[in-house]
Amino acid sequence: PLGNGVWKLYQLSKAGRLCVPAMNINDSVTKQKFDNLYCCRESILDGLKRLTDVMFGGKQVVVCGYGEVGKGCSAALKAMGSIVYITEVDPICALQACMDCFRLVKLNDVIRQVDMVITCTGNKNVVGRDYLDRMKNGCIVCNMGHSNTEIDVASLRSPELTWERVRSQVDHVIWPDGKRIILLAEGHLLNLSCSTVPTFILSITATTQVYYFYNLYNAPEGRYNKDVYLLPKKMDEFVAGLHLPTFDAHLTELTDEQAKYLGLTKTGPFKPNYYRWGNTHTHSHLKHIMHIYTVKAGMNMNSNVIWRSSMFLWLTVRVFIAGTNPWK
Repeated sequence: PLGNGVWKLYQLSKAGRLCVPAMNINDSVTKQKFDNLYCCRESILDGLKRLTDVMFGGKQVVVCGYGEVGKGCSAALKAMGSIVYITEVDPICALQACMDCFRLVKLNDVIRQVDMVITCTGNKNVVGRDYLDRMKNGCIVCNMGHSNTEIDVASLRSPELTWERVRSQVDHVIWPDGKRIILLAEGHLLNLSCSTVPTFILSITATTQVYYFYNLYNAPEGRYNKDVYLLPKKMDEFVAGLHLPTFDAHLTELTDEQAKYLGLTKTGPFKPNYYRWGNTHTHSHLKHIMHIYTVKAGMNMNSNVIWRSSMFLWLTVRVFIAGTNPWK
């Protein structure tokens, strides 16, 4: 399955009610890092422009959720000049948002002032009726996350509110006092309902699915039980490698000595299962932070203190942001 609906399969498996083996495509590296991040980074702008012709510069936007989809949406809107706020429940994702120079807030604190609300959480009732009632006139509301459960659209179908279809996939929901919000795709996924998806990204995701099915079909009897499985990293690497020629890109090959030193084979897999690929902004911001920290420290500390303090900061950030063990 694709999308955050995969958690339902894990619930079925835990309850012993899963009837067949299931492959979790959503959490594969090629889906998370390319479809969820890079594709959403482009399709959020495409969908909003097609439906609203909104100018992004100077608009205040709150993005609910800072997973891969939220990262892509936030980066795109920030690049277009929007003022972006983030809401998040996971402290690790929240810290990533802060390190990427976004303001972490509670939705309750900004709901009256923002021009756009974008949900990217994979949860339900993220934007409930109480939030919808307090939005400013003309606020754009859309979903990039999961099904049509993130925005409580059902609560808007009440007798005191008027719905006005202004164009395909765009509804004005009007309150008795004349205030209106602009609801896109009736709360369904904006990038699937209202924008086109780059064929290159579709190729990566579709190829991943094909290899999942191929792996399942050719597996010997008994390898897969009635459970949820992830594809081996080596297959993710293979799918990524198939798409490198598009960029005229050429991989560097490890020497026998280098492969032995790292404890790898020359053909991969090159990363362990616990490895987490960081988001695309982290390293540049880390360098900037380290530079500022070292310069400020240099005003009051000797070189040994600077080195120790900088190393401690670097290791701390690496643990919390990259999700790796620096001592390995």
